[in-house]
Amino acid sequence: MTDTKSETREFQAEVKQLLDIVIHSLYTERDIFLRELVSNAADALEKFRHQQLLEGDVFDKDAPLEIAISFDDKEQTLTITDSGIGMTREELEQNLGTIAHSGSKNFFSELAEAVKKDVNLIGQFGVGFYAAFMVAKKVRVQSRSYRPDAEGYEWASEGSGSYTLSPCPGLHRGTKIIIELNDDSHDYASEYEIKRIIKQYSNFVPFPIKVGGEKVNTVQALWAKSKSDIKDEEYNEFYKFISNAMDEPLAKLHFSADAPLAIKALLFVPTENFETLGFGRMDPGVSLYCQKILIEQNSANILPEWLRFVKGVVDSEDLPLNISRQALQDNALVAKLNKIITSRFLKHLAELADKEPETYEKIWDTFGIFLKEGATSDFLHRDAIAKLLRFESSKSEPGQKISLAEYVQRMAEDQKEIYYVNGPSRQAIEGGPYLEAFRKNDIEVIYTMEPIDDFVFSHLGEFDSKKLVSADRADIDLPEASETDKAEEADKEPELEAAVADSLLKWMKEILGDKVKDVVASKRLVDSPAIIVNPDGVFTSSMERILKATNQEHQISSKNMEINTQHGLIKGLADMRTKDEEFARSIVEQIYDNAMIQAGLLIEPRSMVERNYKILERALQ
Repeated sequence: MTDTKSETREFQAEVKQLLDIVIHSLYTERDIFLRELVSNAADALEKFRHQQLLEGDVFDKDAPLEIAISFDDKEQTLTITDSGIGMTREELEQNLGTIAHSGSKNFFSELAEAVKKDVNLIGQFGVGFYAAFMVAKKVRVQSRSYRPDAEGYEWASEGSGSYTLSPCPGLHRGTKIIIELNDDSHDYASEYEIKRIIKQYSNFVPFPIKVGGEKVNTVQALWAKSKSDIKDEEYNEFYKFISNAMDEPLAKLHFSADAPLAIKALLFVPTENFETLGFGRMDPGVSLYCQKILIEQNSANILPEWLRFVKGVVDSEDLPLNISRQALQDNALVAKLNKIITSRFLKHLAELADKEPETYEKIWDTFGIFLKEGATSDFLHRDAIAKLLRFESSKSEPGQKISLAEYVQRMAEDQKEIYYVNGPSRQAIEGGPYLEAFRKNDIEVIYTMEPIDDFVFSHLGEFDSKKLVSADRADIDLPEASETDKAEEADKEPELEAAVADSLLKWMKEILGDKVKDVVASKRLVDSPAIIVNPDGVFTSSMERILKATNQEHQISSKNMEINTQHGLIKGLADMRTKDEEFARSIVEQIYDNAMIQAGLLIEPRSMVERNYKILERALQ
């Protein structure tokens, strides 16, 4: 028998305060109200689909499963209708009246404490529905249960003093929420605003969402589908949609996991690096969803900042959310999710490098700078990143890059360290003095030609238990010369006599003073007269250049200057010292400046240029 009675119930005194908490403290964006109502509608549709399989005999069995949104810009109303499981009178009161019929001090204290602690309230108190009151002066909920003998009822409230429950005959199965918009919310009675919010937050809801009869959520949640059911064209279109891009991705990663967290992810590597194109620092490109509902767009929590170039979607139903679904509440779980996604993505890059080296080469050329950034900042993933690094070397062809693993594979058995040297270009490195001893001993040297490279190696420290050592260090211990090398050395110009050499080096140190820490005879030079090396091994020359460029007050540490006592210039200098000491002093200073230029450390060139002209003038005389 139909209940024809309408019943009005008074809220208790605390309820208005409770609604203030729900409306003003739990949500920071008013748009969220529509996301919450659409999410509730999708849940109702899913529940009906499940119940229909169990029971079969349901009311309005042929009604399509969908969500319809309409508006009236004259009456300033917004209506959200679903054909889901619906509610009986008792369920209306139970589901929507938890705050209404509870209204107790005990409930108020629980809610206030929950807000304070940021605990998971979704589903506990049904407060997602009450987000409607952020934009409403009155809300009416008309609902009819799927049960064949059920009747329709209406729940109505202005969110302040009371709510009413009344019979509502003639309803179809499901729920209709009619929002009478308040004066500062009239923009929500707009097709543009409704579609914008749906596309931002609810685009991947698995049921049609229609606005004015037109389906708005036209893109499928590909991450939730099996990889075998998706074509490459669909992946490309999905990438363009979520990235607002026109190009096609260089690579994609589509995976799911059940442990330690339930995760579905679809990640893409774009074609262009917009940071190098002058568009400024990129924002994170991966969005977090929970059961296809957007939780955090372009999340800064899902991947580390150095992977900000990655685009895509991560969906995890295991993450507890706060009441607004806008902030992740459990930092430990967020950290775990970050670790899982990052590790899996780096593993995918390693697989590409192995199986599709040409694809990985494009990724490295475009986004390698981000991986280098990760190597300097992310201790947790540093080992995995190290395997992905690529550099040219003295044994690679120009333009060809090798991995550290390839370098180690080619090392001689008695070689204990991985050597690298910095320079602005391959030509500059190979024309400089730092390779001479390595070339002579047939030892491969990695070329670091980007400003960040030496910082990367400094942070890595070692690879495969082999220490990474800069070729400009003073304490490099190269293998002893072979008998053949010793025979070749014997055919070369003889070194200065030991006493003469010692006296010359001391004299040069006196002239250069604090410019150098020491002047010593070199064991590494073959063709060059002098070289600047780092005695402490803390900062390479390239690191010193960067530090000086970014901090003008940075004082470049004292270096050692190594002298090739077999070189004709040095031997001539020893002779000139006795004939014309003043001119010999100028030559010492010029040798030092030339060595500093080759090390990339010369700061003030004017005095060097003036001195150089004087030396040229003397040569012409």
